[in-house]
Amino acid sequence: MQKPRKTPPKFRSETAERAFWQRNDSPAFIDWKRAHWTRFPNLRTSTRTISLRLPESMLDELKALANQRDIPYQSLLKVFLADRVAREWQASRIPAARAKKAVRRASGDRTVAKAPKGTRAARG
Repeated sequence: MQKPRKTPPKFRSETAERAFWQRNDSPAFIDWKRAHWTRFPNLRTSTRTISLRLPESMLDELKALANQRDIPYQSLLKVFLADRVAREWQASRIPAARAKKAVRRASGDRTVAKAPKGTRAARG
């Protein structure tokens, strides 16, 4: 027969809760056999590492552009990709607000740097 689980106390602060769990064993309070994995998709944007082969000349140009803007070249590449994906969505007649939201979700980067006027990146 399974013994009843204890009820954890109400905590006044995160520090008090942390101290409690350091002193006590969780199986006395939680039935881990009934636990299940869950996802919180809106909690934080998830990213995935990919491998991408680029011509060295293109990578050098990308690094030079990123250096001019004083940002990492990987971040600049994400900005360029996000902008292009947004344009593709807009060209396929999807409402712009929906397209931008999809791009933000896909890019994993909430901040989008704009290219200076007159640059090749700004002209597309």
